[in-house]
Amino acid sequence: MLKYILFDLDGTLLPMDQDIFVKAYFGAIAKKLSNHGYEPQSLIRAIWAGTEKMIKNDGKATNEAVFWDYFSTVFGKHVIDDMPLFDDFYKNDFDLVKESCGYSPKAAEMIAKLKSMNLKLVLATNPIFPSIATQKRIVWAGLSPENFELYTTYENSRYSKPSLMYYKDILNKIGAKPQECLMVGNDVSDDMPAKGIGIDVFLLTNNLINKSCVDISIYPNGSFDDLIEYIKTRV
Repeated sequence: MLKYILFDLDGTLLPMDQDIFVKAYFGAIAKKLSNHGYEPQSLIRAIWAGTEKMIKNDGKATNEAVFWDYFSTVFGKHVIDDMPLFDDFYKNDFDLVKESCGYSPKAAEMIAKLKSMNLKLVLATNPIFPSIATQKRIVWAGLSPENFELYTTYENSRYSKPSLMYYKDILNKIGAKPQECLMVGNDVSDDMPAKGIGIDVFLLTNNLINKSCVDISIYPNGSFDDLIEYIKTRV
């Protein structure tokens, strides 16, 4: 019986065009940090490369540690002393990036419906952001961090999508079996691999990302309304 629904965030619960979001995000953080000696293009390249390190993390350390270890090889060990500057960006400037995202009232309606069905929710967002940035994006989607049993961040994760270890780690954290879970996401390459460890999947097509042009008919797919109907067949 289905007990847990795992949700992606960006493009799933929080509508967005990734290219527009990334441009707004990098523009905002580069503007903030350029006042503290970080050349914008060098900063952006380092963040991209550090993100790639997190995506390829083999579990040897948290994603946070992997990112900052790489970042310090680029800018020097003193960058650790600048971590409060990055925290300040997420606390006070990151909300400016909200304008690059959409909003779907259907997301909050669906979350409320699922909770009324006594289903437990996990936010399985790629853990390449700090907790504060994830919390902010949850709020942008009209939700609350308290809606979720767990939300993955770079502090509490040692793997990233699309690694199967990322999904196994979530199961370990929540104490669930694969057959008790459903993974919902809009990215074929990042979200559908959960099926590889026995987790059922549902591909949300509202903001579909399908870079490899996979035949999506192999997955249950559709809108939020279709998702609710699909879940009803599993509980």
